[in-house]
Amino acid sequence: MNKAILIGRLTADPELTTTNSGVDVCRFSLAINRPFKSQSGETQTDFLNIVVWRAAAANCHKFLKKGSQCAVVGSIQTRSYEDNNGIKRYVTEIVADNVEFLGKANSSYDDAEPVSKPKSRPAVDDLSPIEDEELPF
Repeated sequence: MNKAILIGRLTADPELTTTNSGVDVCRFSLAINRPFKSQSGETQTDFLNIVVWRAAAANCHKFLKKGSQCAVVGSIQTRSYEDNNGIKRYVTEIVADNVEFLGKANSSYDDAEPVSKPKSRPAVDDLSPIEDEELPF
């Protein structure tokens, strides 16, 4: 089984290109914090290359930008090519099957929409006992 499920933030604006046959392909890098810290107390981050095809590629290019948070479900793919100097290069990337947009890029608490406060509830001491006959069931 080859399945990758990732949540992270874009390190740069996504790049959209079109193949010779007219298929859209979007590429971006996702920064993903590891769930633990190093011995020095620093958070470690992985930077993974993501490839999205067709209509999803156009949507990623349109709605994502540097700092956007998204979830990616896909598979890990390794490919090789020869560079201009004739040296064989290897690339590992995540080919996305599904991309979910999770939040605005670089959002802060200042520009976030206000959240309504929950209605106040009476304290436990203010509640009066209820007789069994008064219960609706």
